[in-house]
Amino acid sequence: MFLYLLSNHQNCNSLNTIVGTYECKVDAKGRLLLPAPLKKQLASSLQDGFVLKRSVFQPCLELYPMAEWTILMNKVNKLNRFVKKNNDFIRRFTAGVKVVEIDALGRLLVPKDLVVFASISKDIVLSSAVNIVEIWDKELYEKSIDDATIDFADLAEDVMGNVNDDDNGLS
Repeated sequence: MFLYLLSNHQNCNSLNTIVGTYECKVDAKGRLLLPAPLKKQLASSLQDGFVLKRSVFQPCLELYPMAEWTILMNKVNKLNRFVKKNNDFIRRFTAGVKVVEIDALGRLLVPKDLVVFASISKDIVLSSAVNIVEIWDKELYEKSIDDATIDFADLAEDVMGNVNDDDNGLS
């Protein structure tokens, strides 16, 4: 597997683009050892910590570097709290959110309630998702990828088909 860091020059609001997918194990206490290449990518965020939360759309967890979480929360904080739908969204979006740190040995402790939410067992997958890392139970990750393969060509065309911001003609 490969993991490396790309600076995100197009979006000054975002720190970095995290790249790669890695399989590892979680112990009985819910600790996972970050793979060294991923830890290296996250090095600039280690001191500030991270936010770990339930994914909105998938049965996985999302690990946000604190700076990325702050950017996201600045957007959420612009929602009018006097609109019930906004309040409901904020409550559900932030349900189960935890501030977490990576210890000196490079381990991340996943709180029990989040382990249960994501059905995390022994084998897990850490998957980059632009500026965050998704934490998946390995079986659920593979099922998600397999399920998505069928419709991925259509999805890619729908989402990215008309995006061409560069002069090089590449999408």
